[in-house]
Amino acid sequence: MTTLKTRVVSIDSLTSYVLKIVLEPDEPVMFRAGQYLQVVMGEKDKRPFSIANMPSADGLLELHIGASPDNPYAYEVVEKAKTIGELNIEIGLGEAFRRDSDLPAILIAGGTGYSYAKSILFDSLQHQPTREIHLYWGAKTHADLYEAEALKQLAILHPHFTFHPVVELPDNAWKGKAGLVHEAVLQDFKEFSNKQVYVAGRFEMAGVIKAAFLPLGLDQDHLFGDAFAFI
Repeated sequence: MTTLKTRVVSIDSLTSYVLKIVLEPDEPVMFRAGQYLQVVMGEKDKRPFSIANMPSADGLLELHIGASPDNPYAYEVVEKAKTIGELNIEIGLGEAFRRDSDLPAILIAGGTGYSYAKSILFDSLQHQPTREIHLYWGAKTHADLYEAEALKQLAILHPHFTFHPVVELPDNAWKGKAGLVHEAVLQDFKEFSNKQVYVAGRFEMAGVIKAAFLPLGLDQDHLFGDAFAFI
């Protein structure tokens, strides 16, 4: 695996704890929508992050990193990006990338796992614009769904795409789906034969989805998520 140097183009706040970091590699890179990169902090210290954008001609890489001082694993990467302005990376990792298919695709994301789903969503809209796609994005609060308004507008422009925001701890003003994100999917779909499912979030969430969806007809070969390589 080759290590590449990248320049930090921008760092912007998406929420009080989630940052969008845009990187520019010093040479062309190749990856598939849904793959991830590793930030090389040391010879034996490599930290994975999903790539939030689809492969594009400008070669830029977008990361959504949830970082606070009590999460040094991510916080140290953000601090290095801010202070040095460069990050070394390895790219094109993971087997949970987007597959071309005529089957409806269900993307399920928890928290910043949305970055994985975003890459697959935009790549799908470009290459298979008439494919049925559902994105279920779950978060603790409405404020944590930091690109919800943009996704609602995207769904208006693309009639085959449906966005389902899910809030675990809704306030009185919330009118949408509430509870755990996988439970929201199960409310809408009673069986999963002839569907593809892409999952990004905590390992516990991925494990629950696998256990619940396979008995409802989901083909194991149509279930994708980096977590499944470890659980």
